[in-house]
Amino acid sequence: MAHRVEWDVAADEPTRRLDSALAERAEWLSRSAAQNAIRNGLVRINGEIETRPSSTLRPGDKVESFLPDPAEPGERPTAADVPVSVIYRDDHLLVVDKPRGIAVHPGPGHRDDTLVNGLLKLFPEIADVGVADRPGVVHRLDLDTSGLLLFALTPDAYTKLGIAMRERAIKRTYTGLVNGHVQPVEGTVDAPIGRDPSNRTRQAIVDSGRPARTHYHTVERLSNSTLLEVELETGRMHQIRVHLTAIGFPVLGDMTYGKSPKIPGLDRQFLHASRLRFTHPATGEPMTQESPLPLELAAVLERMRAE
Repeated sequence: MAHRVEWDVAADEPTRRLDSALAERAEWLSRSAAQNAIRNGLVRINGEIETRPSSTLRPGDKVESFLPDPAEPGERPTAADVPVSVIYRDDHLLVVDKPRGIAVHPGPGHRDDTLVNGLLKLFPEIADVGVADRPGVVHRLDLDTSGLLLFALTPDAYTKLGIAMRERAIKRTYTGLVNGHVQPVEGTVDAPIGRDPSNRTRQAIVDSGRPARTHYHTVERLSNSTLLEVELETGRMHQIRVHLTAIGFPVLGDMTYGKSPKIPGLDRQFLHASRLRFTHPATGEPMTQESPLPLELAAVLERMRAE
């Protein structure tokens, strides 16, 4: 979502404007783009948001910025007739209920069959919001994870929601069914996640990884499995699946990490983004959106309850 650029102003560095220093550090930004990033609250000096491009940097200042990743020319996706289930919409944002098996934005193997392609058809204005190759995207879900996603419809909403995501003010809750009886019945997995050094297509808990925290609590125990409610504090790739496997309770249906038992009728990981809580970027109103389990997951759960 964002490219982190940070540095400490050296003791022998001459005083200079923040916008020119940022444009120099982030080579893909023009001076005007750097100024816009600063005005939009994407830059901090010594931990405080600085919105004045002309602010003067002094030796010892610590600068942190969260900037859109540079997009390669020609990466802009095209509009396409992809069905999209929009469960909430206003002039600033959308909440979409994603089915399993559909990618959020174009990437390898998915060029014009993603949610972004469908949204561009319905809401052409989203094309100029955020990063060129994934316009409007505030956060993502795995291909075979279903549930709620937040998209911005305006640059201002994109900036504010991006800040809220980085500050962990957007609460994302998932419903998952895992193998075994989880003990303790609630807890937190706190372990860094990065590329698996032995398989670059997977993620793993590695000392050099990025900090990752996952909270869970038991909703229901079944004969050989546990229904969990899981809340992400961070949002690393495959975080829930990696963390739950690491503590010995893989997500049912996850054949990449957990190698869980095959469940009749379950041909995907049993993981659904069921609730989003956030503050509306324009009104300041607290928002909650919920999504019930998809029919195929609900049927599996009922069948396992009956066993």
